[in-house]
Amino acid sequence: MKNEQQDDWDPRAEVALHDQIAAYDDMRQRCPVAHSSYLNWSLFRHEDVARVLNDHQTFSNAVSRHLSVPNGMDPPQHTAYRDIIDPYFSRQHMDAFEPACRKIAVKLVGDLLARPEIDLMTDVAHDFALQVQSEFLGWPARLHAPLRRWIRKNHEATLSGNKSIMADVAFEFDSYIQDLLSVRRDAGDNAPDDITSSLLRAKIGDNFLSDKDIVSILRNWTVGELSTIASCVGILAHYLAERPSLQQQLREQTASLPAAIDEILRIHAPLIASRRITNTRVKIGGRTLEAGERISLIWASANRTEAVFGNPDEFRLDRDPAQNLLYGAGIHVCPGAPLARMELRIFMEELLARTSQIALVPGKEPVKAVYPASGFSALPLSIRSAS
Repeated sequence: MKNEQQDDWDPRAEVALHDQIAAYDDMRQRCPVAHSSYLNWSLFRHEDVARVLNDHQTFSNAVSRHLSVPNGMDPPQHTAYRDIIDPYFSRQHMDAFEPACRKIAVKLVGDLLARPEIDLMTDVAHDFALQVQSEFLGWPARLHAPLRRWIRKNHEATLSGNKSIMADVAFEFDSYIQDLLSVRRDAGDNAPDDITSSLLRAKIGDNFLSDKDIVSILRNWTVGELSTIASCVGILAHYLAERPSLQQQLREQTASLPAAIDEILRIHAPLIASRRITNTRVKIGGRTLEAGERISLIWASANRTEAVFGNPDEFRLDRDPAQNLLYGAGIHVCPGAPLARMELRIFMEELLARTSQIALVPGKEPVKAVYPASGFSALPLSIRSAS
């Protein structure tokens, strides 16, 4: 029987929701392994989070009550599914997809230039994430509108914590995927030659993936991609809008963009946390956790740990990329990291190349997103065309 734990903090307190990064910085200093009734155990320091990521035997990914392929699995099951999934994000696949990704970025950024003032989140960030993901997976444009609505409902359901509502929202998404699979099966040899179709042919051993497997894979890709990429776009644009000299430097030195993007997203994380569960009694950060304890890895704090990065707000292009936990580490490192990095690089290349100025709008404050989201829910910007 687990001991009752006193809460060390409240992740839903007004002060934490008002400025998540500042709240997590504070927790990292005063209580780096903290308990709350909402998030259970939260880890705030880089060394503790890295330890968990690299010890999948002690800290399991099998946290969800529902099938979660592959990120809710441990070896050997996890390994078999990653062998199927990882090749989709190979250098060859990224190079082949880059022209389609750039075409989407060019169109969306071009549409912005006709307006002197925009809300980056509603006018481009969410559409960019949605269109690129749909193109990558081979999904029809008719799904854009329902998926846009689904993203909003999924966020609201997660924030509510109501398991019944969350289950209903998950079922709605699953129905979209089942329809796509049915269309491809009915088409037979005439089915679109895309990732969704190829998953129908994938096997583990002698067995084809089940529909439940495929739906879970596509759900995990889509949920992570749509919300996180949109958050990244907002965070990057906001950071550069506040720093005109860095903005101009990156226009002139586009080769620095990949490192700059990773560094900005280290400073302001697009993904707040992920979960693990202990397989055995373990001591971490001076606290003792029993077997079966749930853990939240607070990326938004770990990547700002002073012992690793010095001043966490200092922007540097010469940091050791191996220290940056933006895409995780260990065997569960994000398989889609190559796609995400390519998307963000291309979007920022096009945004910077086609503008001479990106600036905040005086008198119109950005609206910060709240847990479990990060970044901004509204980001008013003024855009000046380069032409």
